[in-house]
Amino acid sequence: MHIGEFIAHERLLYCNHCDCETVYASSDLAKLVERRCSFGYDVLVYIGRALFLRHRSNREVIDELAVKNIPISPSEIDYLGRKFIIYLALAHQQSAGRISEAMQLKGGYMLHVDGTFDTTGPMLMSGLDSITEIVLANVKIPSEKADKIIPFLRRIARLFGQPLAVVSDMGRGIMKAVEEVFADIPSFICHFHFLRDIGKDLFGKEYAIIRNRLKKHQITATLRRRARLLREIIDENPSLINALDTSIKNKQLSGSTFRLISVVSAYSLIQWALDGKNQAQGYGFPFDQPHVTFARRLRIVYDKIERLPTLQLPNAKCNNTPFIKVASDLKEVVNDTVLWEKMLEIESKIKVFDRLRDAMRIATKSGCQGLNCDGMEENIHTIEKRVTDFRRWLSTNNRFSTHHDYQKVIAQIDKYWEKLFADPIDINTPSGKVSIQPQRTNNILERFFRDFRRGNRRKTGNNSMSKMLKAMLAETPLVKNLENRDYVDILLNGKKTLEELFADIDATMVRRNLQHAQKSCEKIPAKIKKMIAIPKFPEIISDIFVRGI
Repeated sequence: MHIGEFIAHERLLYCNHCDCETVYASSDLAKLVERRCSFGYDVLVYIGRALFLRHRSNREVIDELAVKNIPISPSEIDYLGRKFIIYLALAHQQSAGRISEAMQLKGGYMLHVDGTFDTTGPMLMSGLDSITEIVLANVKIPSEKADKIIPFLRRIARLFGQPLAVVSDMGRGIMKAVEEVFADIPSFICHFHFLRDIGKDLFGKEYAIIRNRLKKHQITATLRRRARLLREIIDENPSLINALDTSIKNKQLSGSTFRLISVVSAYSLIQWALDGKNQAQGYGFPFDQPHVTFARRLRIVYDKIERLPTLQLPNAKCNNTPFIKVASDLKEVVNDTVLWEKMLEIESKIKVFDRLRDAMRIATKSGCQGLNCDGMEENIHTIEKRVTDFRRWLSTNNRFSTHHDYQKVIAQIDKYWEKLFADPIDINTPSGKVSIQPQRTNNILERFFRDFRRGNRRKTGNNSMSKMLKAMLAETPLVKNLENRDYVDILLNGKKTLEELFADIDATMVRRNLQHAQKSCEKIPAKIKKMIAIPKFPEIISDIFVRGI
């Protein structure tokens, strides 16, 4: 990139006095660009970082490179992006021994295993060490079945040795695979996943009904339309907002704008109700229940507005008109008996769930870190005692002891008890004996997958990961390691840059791996695509075989 486009004349040397047939090429040119390629290693690395770390679109990368006098096409960017991943994967594989040594110096590694998928797409599974926060390996598999996961875990064990412990979710496939490969290694389940599964089982059905009832009434769209009409009046009378603010501070209506203040009041109540959907803490369902909060606020607004006609206000009919219209918008929702029956049921279940959250000190209601929270640092035995107390309370309380849904909560706690509470692991290291507490959550991988989803949405504008998972190379998550300074030092092994490191990797291996990756990226062959586009394709196939028979 510091030169731009240039033509290199290379003199190849060989010895004509022997039969070794060795050809000597320019070592300086080989450090700049891969043989038979048009773009230098620095362009390759720039594109890789732009696509996978800065999440830039092809168009943005083209514009950035144009400023550096590098003309390039979108298809070339796609190709070089995949090539970057292959180079990085080979460098990572060659550094496995050094990565293992670095982890052993810290006492070993805690293997966290998790996967992400989207509807019909394949599953991307990753293994990560929570101590060094290094992504160790990745694989794309068609489903979360043990026979697909076992080879992946064996590869991790072969490259990096046995972990101190394994942390995973409660998926049957993962747990069975972990027991098969790491039979003698302590294995634990993620507290966050455990609580999430309990919450979904406990009140997932009620929540779905509440969400669907609100959707059926189209109340969000109705309130937004009403808010737009009220906003038009407010925009013509900007002083109304200050008048309402003054009224709130003085706890009495401002007489100078009394005739119109109901407009801005009704508008503010609508916005308060709609803001109920934003009252989440970033944990996702079931920890966050935005539709429950929204429904609760709708009821509060309606109940407060219903009091207003009983007040003795001057020109009451005129002043109450905005409130009456909002109440009319809400009436159908408020009179939905199914909705409020489910609200009554779910409120009780949420209280029980929140009590367990508090006992386990995971995703607490007072927290604000969302998935960045790895669980409050507290003695594991203290947490175990609180969960014991919670279980005793739930099983002896007459309201819950015979209820099927709460019995399932107790059964889940009993089933996974041994895998929930891990004692610290004592390890001998070169610097002495250390005690390592297995991390209680897999949130580090949840955040990792969330960043990938955000990056994909940033580049494509599409929140679905299905297409991305089908097209991406399995090793793509390794780019996350490039944000880890310690990992980069291990990878470079004395070299100054990634460009210098890539120049030392056998280009033949890169091309071979790239060809293999392109064959297995689940694309429909071009000729098949062309054939199925033929009009009446099924009839043609049928006729061919009928004639043949």
